[in-house]
Amino acid sequence: MTILVTGAAGFIGAYVCRALKDRDAVVGIDSFNDYYDPQLKRDRVTALCADIDIRQIDLTDRGALEALFDEVQPLRVVHLGAQAGVRYSLSNPHAYVDSNLVGFVNMLELCRHRGVQHLVYASSSSVYGDSAKPPFSEDQRVDQPRSLYAATKAANELMAHTYAHLYGLRATGLRFFTVYGPWGRPDMAPLLFSRAVLAGRPIEVFNHGRMRRDFTFIDDIVAGVLGALDHPSQEDPPHRVFNLGNHTPVELERFITVIEQAAGKPAQKIYREMQPGDMIETMADTSRAKAAFGFEPATSIEEGLPQVVAWCRDYFGDRA
Repeated sequence: MTILVTGAAGFIGAYVCRALKDRDAVVGIDSFNDYYDPQLKRDRVTALCADIDIRQIDLTDRGALEALFDEVQPLRVVHLGAQAGVRYSLSNPHAYVDSNLVGFVNMLELCRHRGVQHLVYASSSSVYGDSAKPPFSEDQRVDQPRSLYAATKAANELMAHTYAHLYGLRATGLRFFTVYGPWGRPDMAPLLFSRAVLAGRPIEVFNHGRMRRDFTFIDDIVAGVLGALDHPSQEDPPHRVFNLGNHTPVELERFITVIEQAAGKPAQKIYREMQPGDMIETMADTSRAKAAFGFEPATSIEEGLPQVVAWCRDYFGDRA
């Protein structure tokens, strides 16, 4: 069985490729765009996916995608490629429309016409927006997003449901909750804060530290992705959505304290007001994923964050 992974040079994508390669034939694609340093993406691929076929293809390039599907004939697709980031969507909206909407339709159409058995795709905890109350469950409303990024992810869920209803395409959406770990995204707090503390630079703490996030370690997320991939929906229409989170929200101040302890240095904190598009708290109700495929995250920030700090020290060195 050949599995296609999009966003294969991304944080979650590279780890998923590595986990899949021991059991399936894996082909990956990624645009290697410059949202953050492409060299980090290439180094990530070298470290985690050196023996995996990963090609540079953009999700908006329909011709290249069609040729790829015809060549490798994937039976399953893990679609993790997307334009990420809440704050970036405030200044670069077209990047989200192109990748997250046009690119997603391209994948749906190819999965439909090429007989893909199961499409697993990345959604986000940000879809819950202002309407849901923690713990967030999949039954809560997701029609009041706080950012364009969140709106595109909610739209993906509606689009996948429509293709499941109209064409019987088996599809599973995964709402990721603040994923972190070694080789993570440099624009997210775990790496931003770790690098700054190691280098003695100040960090910006938004909403004066009064935010809570459901930080979820990469190993737990990968286990959830593979579990979902192996358990396609048997419902009608065959589309389901699952939360993948740690179910344990952490206050930002505690999060910073753990980084300080791992780095052996105090953080220089600059307190800021709440940023547009951000959410006060995220917390996943993961009971549906546990019932469907045994999802049970086990990594606390006390276990996970020291690994991030150690990786930052090793990878960035004097560039931290």
